[in-house]
Amino acid sequence: MTRAEHLRWAKDRALEYADLGDMTNAVASMCSDLRKHPDLENHAGAQLLVMMAAAGHLNSPAALRREIEGFN
Repeated sequence: MTRAEHLRWAKDRALEYADLGDMTNAVASMCSDLRKHPDLENHAGAQLLVMMAAAGHLNSPAALRREIEGFN
């Protein structure tokens, strides 16, 4: 799977949780799935996503969706 394909897959899985309002599993899924591809395993966005969630900046499914969709 290419980097782009894997990233789309990780986003889609995380967004399923976000759309259900399950913020914790959305963040966990995104971070876990990124680590499964060699070109994404150290993606700085994963750390930022966790910090933003812990600080309360991702307090709605829409806010989390915007962050996840912004990954590249």
